[in-house]
Amino acid sequence: MKILLVEDNEGDILLTTEALEECKVKHELRVSRNGSEALNFLVDCLHNKKQDLPDLILLDINLPKKNGHEVLQSSKNHPDLKHIPIIILTTSSSEIDIFKAYQEHANCYIIKPLEVSEFVNVTCKIEEFWFGTAILPNN
Repeated sequence: MKILLVEDNEGDILLTTEALEECKVKHELRVSRNGSEALNFLVDCLHNKKQDLPDLILLDINLPKKNGHEVLQSSKNHPDLKHIPIIILTTSSSEIDIFKAYQEHANCYIIKPLEVSEFVNVTCKIEEFWFGTAILPNN
């Protein structure tokens, strides 16, 4: 399974990478450190016959260049990308961010837990649900 993590905080990148390693599902992880980089990566995948398109995107809201809302909106408005589940994984508990994310068709909104063990637990649940329970379309 291919996961695109869109995150600018190096500590959160490391934590997410380690949490995914503790989970049971074999995966490939790609990291984009800002919104523009993530969108460029997705467009490049489309030009390469979709072979590297992620099966799931973990997206932070507070990103440089293009924020998570812009990435979400661009992805969900693109006919060849809108099928990819996008999980908002962020520190923002703002009701405005939550409402806006769902209006932009986020598949899920999760506030990052502060405790490392809880973060690992949440990450494994994400992976377990999206790659073990949910049926995803073939890219």
